[in-house]
Amino acid sequence: MGTFLNRITIIGIGWFGFRPTTPEVSFREMVFEAASRAYKDAGNINPRNDVDSFISCQEDFWEGISISDEFAPDQMGGAMRPTMTVAGDSLQGLAHAVMHINSGVANVVSIEAHSKVSDILTFSDLVKFAMDPIYVRSINPPNFHFIAGLDAVKFMQRKGITREDLALVVEKNKKAGLSSPRASYASNISAEDVLKKDYVVYPLSELDIAPFVDGAIVIVVADEEVAKKLKKDDYLVIKGLGFATDSSNLETAELGKANYMRIASDMAYRMAGIESPRRYFDAVFVDDRYSYKELQHLEGLRVSEEPSKDLREGNLSPQGEIPVNPLGGHMAKGVPLEASGFSLLLDAIDYIKQGKGERALVASWRGIPTLTGSVVVVEKP
Repeated sequence: MGTFLNRITIIGIGWFGFRPTTPEVSFREMVFEAASRAYKDAGNINPRNDVDSFISCQEDFWEGISISDEFAPDQMGGAMRPTMTVAGDSLQGLAHAVMHINSGVANVVSIEAHSKVSDILTFSDLVKFAMDPIYVRSINPPNFHFIAGLDAVKFMQRKGITREDLALVVEKNKKAGLSSPRASYASNISAEDVLKKDYVVYPLSELDIAPFVDGAIVIVVADEEVAKKLKKDDYLVIKGLGFATDSSNLETAELGKANYMRIASDMAYRMAGIESPRRYFDAVFVDDRYSYKELQHLEGLRVSEEPSKDLREGNLSPQGEIPVNPLGGHMAKGVPLEASGFSLLLDAIDYIKQGKGERALVASWRGIPTLTGSVVVVEKP
């Protein structure tokens, strides 16, 4: 993406769930609940009259139905209205909403993303479908986390990161999640507790891997002129945005580095005019679905060249120089599939609304086996 033609804003957000299971509702009911809350937060707008286009972020494999976008419009108020689907992380859906507004297609866009992962009985088998059938899937690995294990070892060797550092990330984020209403997996756990766990795959134990969670999030974005009419100054500006895939398959990937995050963040920083991200942001909300990924992503984002040193010195803690996942990240909340990017953005919005900062960096990864990342810069007007 180049530069924004218009200043794009976030005027409403709603969420539902963030629990390990939600047997009492369907995914459509979860999205309806989230959409209702988002439209109220956006100034009690009526989606049938006030929203110009609708975007759904979902993947047919997760839903268990083909052309799953056909099931998206009703619960968002978008039946018989312009609707599109993004088969990717929700921050990529946000990028499409920005393009809708900048191209003149819409002034107000509603985006939804959700996870009903508790309905999926064969999750590991679905992930294997995304792997190369000749060189990767054919080795029949016992679990898909082996890719993260290889990536983690390469990263740890290159940066001198220890197993204890990964345990400190788990301790930091699970404790930070105790202040979040969405953190089903928050815990007053210690690094020693993490180190006592057996490996799922070296160097990762069960506690180094964030669990999945059900949830739905809807975000309403608008041109700033519309935002001023609806919310006065109670909105956030999307100042920069980028997304990238650095390799389309595992065989050609450079393991041990988050190159996708470097490419995406450079794009976002260029749009926002940011030269020194560490000094610019008040907090960072970054994908930590594996403990080592938080540190690897911070390097990719140019927030920390020595992430383990910053971690040990407390610079990444909620009270530190540059708080990272101060509301717990995925380690405390769980991973809501394609809504993962929005869950981090939701934390950033809450953080700013709580008066703890004015500028936040949000960075999402689409997970194994992809090498795709998305970055967004949000701040107060």
